[in-house]
Amino acid sequence: MKTTIIGAGIGGLTTAIALKQKGFDVEIFEASPVFSEAGAGINLATNAMQVYKRLGLYETILNAGSHNDTMNITDEKLNVLSGINLKHYEEKHKVKSVAIHRTTLHEILLSQLSDVNIHLDKKVKSINRQGKNTEIQFEDGTNHLAEVLIGADGINSAVRKSVFDNTSLRIAKQVCWRGIVKMDLDQKYQIELNELWGKGKRFGFVAIGVNEYYWYALANYKNDYQQEYKNVELTELYSDFHPLVAKLIKNTPKESILTNIIADLKPILTWYSGNICLLGDSAHATTPNLGQGACQAIESALVLANCMDKYDSVEKAFEKFQEIRIKKANKITKTSWNIGVLSQLNNGFLISLRNFVLKITPSKVNMKQTDSIFEIENLY
Repeated sequence: MKTTIIGAGIGGLTTAIALKQKGFDVEIFEASPVFSEAGAGINLATNAMQVYKRLGLYETILNAGSHNDTMNITDEKLNVLSGINLKHYEEKHKVKSVAIHRTTLHEILLSQLSDVNIHLDKKVKSINRQGKNTEIQFEDGTNHLAEVLIGADGINSAVRKSVFDNTSLRIAKQVCWRGIVKMDLDQKYQIELNELWGKGKRFGFVAIGVNEYYWYALANYKNDYQQEYKNVELTELYSDFHPLVAKLIKNTPKESILTNIIADLKPILTWYSGNICLLGDSAHATTPNLGQGACQAIESALVLANCMDKYDSVEKAFEKFQEIRIKKANKITKTSWNIGVLSQLNNGFLISLRNFVLKITPSKVNMKQTDSIFEIENLY
């Protein structure tokens, strides 16, 4: 049985690799006309790296990225408010957490699919049932008949919109700038992920290679971020932060800085219909506040492949996949949304209270939540 995947992002490609390893015939259709170099990094947490270890890609990804063993939430001056030592999870799960250039990861995944047909510039126009199969019509006038269809086409999924009614995005009223910069920093930053929380804005950075850093900056907006930040100078906007922040921004070419708003998909209760199933952001798009968007798609990729391998009925496989994954994915979405609100507070008193609570919260409380995110053994 041939499986058609719409979307050649991290979730779609990982799904293709997992299915291919199970002996499935796979074909991929991607809306973008070319695979362009993304000016952003990605943090592959312990749960994602466990999946890639099972797929035989762990060492390749580890060697191509940068290992980090500490995650810190700090105030705007880089004073640590809360920290998580990732060495505990390294020992427990036998994998390291890795930050990597998104393009590099994409190339590694593509290298595993050299014998898979990947069609570019294929924007979905409509999806129609044709008996037991599904006809996909593309905007270029071509069509494709799918026996099994996986929608891995992101938060604005055309597959989801074609199959499910009443799904909606939630806009966080936060704008995000992202960049990659090469510069020489203190050696400790080579193994740390730091996120600085200020007043109505925050800034995070992590190494993705030797003296190469991925950074992201978020700020609240009221109505129209394009107007409100039309002529913004990021170094000025973050001038009340630690001087390292301005240094990272200043050394990043302006033309390479990406800008977008933060949103998620309001959790939905059904991910499949007949021979069509959603995966990754198309099913459970989350805000980036837990660093779990791609990681959850990666988890879903392996679970879906295992379910499709185990059950003869595609609908039964999709039902089991949803049963296994939906509770955790929706919990991640909810928790991440709440952290986004907490991290972007504007009220000085509430910020002081928030920072105080973060400081006094026992590490075992943070460890318990992180354990639930990184654990994947009970999912398969």
